[in-house]
Amino acid sequence: MSDYKAPLRDIEFALYELLGYEKHLGTLPCAEDATRELVDAILEEGAKFCEKVISPLNRVGDEQGCTLVDGVVTTPDGFKEAYQQFVDGGWPSMCHALEHGGQGLPESLGTVLNELTGSANWSWSMYPGLAHGAMKTLELHGTDEQKQQYLTKLVEGAWTGTMCLTEAHCGTDLGMLKTKAEPNEDGSYSITGSKMFISAGEHDLAENIVHIVLARLPDAPEGTKGISLFVVPKFLANDHGGVGERNQVVCGSLEHKMGIHGNATCVMNFDGAKGFLIGPPNRGLNCMFTFMNTARLGTAIQGLAHAELGYQKSLAYARDRLQMRALSGAKNPSGPADPIIVHPDVRRMLLTQKAFAEGARMLIYYAAQLIDTEQFSQGEEQLAAGELLALLTPIAKAFVTETGFESANLAIQCFGGHGYIREWGVEQNVRDARISMLYEGTTGIQALDLLGRKVLSSQGELLKRFTKIIHKYCQAHAQTEEMQEFVEPLATLNKEWGELTLHVGMAALNDPEEVGAAAVDYLMYSGYVTLAYFWARAAEVALTANTKDDQDFYTGKLKTAQFYYARILPRTRTLKETIKSGAKNLLSMEECQF
Repeated sequence: MSDYKAPLRDIEFALYELLGYEKHLGTLPCAEDATRELVDAILEEGAKFCEKVISPLNRVGDEQGCTLVDGVVTTPDGFKEAYQQFVDGGWPSMCHALEHGGQGLPESLGTVLNELTGSANWSWSMYPGLAHGAMKTLELHGTDEQKQQYLTKLVEGAWTGTMCLTEAHCGTDLGMLKTKAEPNEDGSYSITGSKMFISAGEHDLAENIVHIVLARLPDAPEGTKGISLFVVPKFLANDHGGVGERNQVVCGSLEHKMGIHGNATCVMNFDGAKGFLIGPPNRGLNCMFTFMNTARLGTAIQGLAHAELGYQKSLAYARDRLQMRALSGAKNPSGPADPIIVHPDVRRMLLTQKAFAEGARMLIYYAAQLIDTEQFSQGEEQLAAGELLALLTPIAKAFVTETGFESANLAIQCFGGHGYIREWGVEQNVRDARISMLYEGTTGIQALDLLGRKVLSSQGELLKRFTKIIHKYCQAHAQTEEMQEFVEPLATLNKEWGELTLHVGMAALNDPEEVGAAAVDYLMYSGYVTLAYFWARAAEVALTANTKDDQDFYTGKLKTAQFYYARILPRTRTLKETIKSGAKNLLSMEECQF
């Protein structure tokens, strides 16, 4: 079984050569001291931690899972010790403000670290990952007192955090939630209700857990406009800022899941638990979107992580596994058979994984830089970054998790029957990957967000932000002969993207169901075109690289780009037809005819 190896060379390519990370850091006031040498040192140390500490625990977490006894959750062997090592290394504080004990480094650098931890051990990485979202929510919407009381402990990693949205009767439709918040005389609130699917809701890694909870005030209007946001700690803070009295929030049960067994997914019961309002009353969903958008991009990283891990494992296996002879003649004449990497169909599966993993990395790192720009710029630059991020977030979350799952499945296929056996780790990778298309909004929900809220509701303006970038890129390389195999089809699809958007928008004027009927296919079409843009840029870098020492690396990038355009991008042809087929073929059949 191959172990995870941090793909630092591919990361350097995406960060520095494709996206100009050194120049980007120079624009950020928080990164004045963040030289390339510092960034590289951070990534090298992060890689060591992931490879040597948490990657070996990945299978342990899957086989042992978490246990619940009398409301106390115990994580798998080694998880607690690994988390303490993570805290001792200062990793939780990396991308948080100096005034709260953070190191003040940009979010984009944290995104790279999240890829490393997620690929090494997704179940473990969720514990600090969810705490990061809780911190961002409190940083943006919490009072000064709340920041002082909770952020310092969260930033240092002594406490972790969760997001408590879902209830048994409502998943995405949060307007139906029933958890109540009754005001107390001391200005706090009494929170009563039950939440489910709460990742890292209870565990033994940290001394306290800070829950970010959606609930309704007594006079709240119905629907999503009547939701408020509260911070509800497992232990109330004492006068010295440490752990005090136990709050009335307990883990009622652990979910029995298909995958990510090492992370505790809990039913959390709030029985008059003391909570504190975050932000304005009845504006909780607006505040919670800070957490949700952080989590959605984090879930996109999960898609990348499972694609990368599956690719690494199946590539190593394909190089070693001997099976049959190449049809063009023996490639390993001294052995009984050829390694399966010589066979075209195995190459197809490996290249698909490689194209999706490396393409996803480019997209996610690009989005992470937009987060930095939106946070630290002003005016038109800030607006442009925010609108691009709004458009790309649902694409990243849904498309990358869909293709990540496809890649994880292809890894099993590369192993043949051995892929179905637990010891190789690729069947776990598939099980762990499957949740990524469900939580933080299913693919269908992300697709409605993209097509309905982001594209059509803005009359296409958000889409134009990105298609103009692609258009200018294609124009700039219109006369570059070696780039024609990329920019010509990209320019055609970029134009067609706008035409399909107009087609759906016009059809929706007569029947609003046309939006829902087209949404998922539209999102996947958008994802394939988006990755085509990044693969065109990758090909350009590879073609213009001057180094001879890394020629195989750059040639591999160029050939992967060619594979993507020849073998994967044509999927847009089918999606175009299904989008234009309309809603009638979905809705004409009566329920009794199913």
